[in-house]
Amino acid sequence: MQDDTDILEQDLSGLQPGEWQARLAEMAEDNGMYQPLGDRHFATFIDQGNTLLVTFESRQGIQSFSETAQPLGFDLVKNLGWSHLCLISDGDTWFRENRIYGFFDQLVDDGFFEEFDTVVFYGAGPCGYAAAAFSVAAPGAIVVAIQPQATLDPRMTEWDDRFTEMRRVSFIDRYGYAPDMIDAAEHAYILYDPYQQFDAMHAALFARENVTRLRLPCMGEAIQTRLIEMELLYRIISLAGSRRLTPHAFHRLARARRHNPVYLRNLLARLEFQDRPYLTMLMCRNVNERLRMPRFRRRMQNLEARAASGEFRVPPSRA
Repeated sequence: MQDDTDILEQDLSGLQPGEWQARLAEMAEDNGMYQPLGDRHFATFIDQGNTLLVTFESRQGIQSFSETAQPLGFDLVKNLGWSHLCLISDGDTWFRENRIYGFFDQLVDDGFFEEFDTVVFYGAGPCGYAAAAFSVAAPGAIVVAIQPQATLDPRMTEWDDRFTEMRRVSFIDRYGYAPDMIDAAEHAYILYDPYQQFDAMHAALFARENVTRLRLPCMGEAIQTRLIEMELLYRIISLAGSRRLTPHAFHRLARARRHNPVYLRNLLARLEFQDRPYLTMLMCRNVNERLRMPRFRRRMQNLEARAASGEFRVPPSRA
């Protein structure tokens, strides 16, 4: 087997979809396994260590998030020596496909997951649904899912009108209702923004004794993107894999959002929507002391003018 650094240094960016998949297949076959799974899915496996990361990703997401157009899990293979099984879709499919069910059936029959000391399933959004749903194939696994849907069965989640094109797809057959599929997991972590109404409603459906729901208020509808920007995603997955992802550890990491422009803008918008000038001024004062963000300086000037007119009391200075 060649050195994993050779595997993961290859740049696959700029390739057409067919060539990109062929190159990825070659890399996987040289170091583990490649398995086509119909027209819109395939799987790659890199065999490195006793911890297995199972990720569900889309081709479009991979090419968007990675400068080298490699799956997210490849960095953990490189940096932590983990093995990596990656299920890849063309577009958002929620991995509802008989070939994928059969693939996991075969892995179970072969005792594939039993070869590893720790198995971690990861995904976000539609891929987060899949990570939770297919984790049942590896009892005792750890699940990290960002903004997962519990199901898109309209009889259960008719209130979610974001994915109406999927309502003809069955979510009630095998590997169907994701919250039930995590019953055999050692633990599952569900990350979501409570102010994203549909995400919060889906997260509520995952309430189980072996589930920790981790709230990230004002992080918006693309939490995975924000975590990658803040260089937190791999740290969260690594902590989960070593069974050290406690709520305390998570929230200590999440303090990094105080430097994330998208989070700060979302928080400012929420305070303004609630018309809370006192708290808004406190926030603008804090941001202006730490960062160069013209929007917050302009907002501070506006608030100072309002306070001078007696509209609200100015917060005392910390000095």
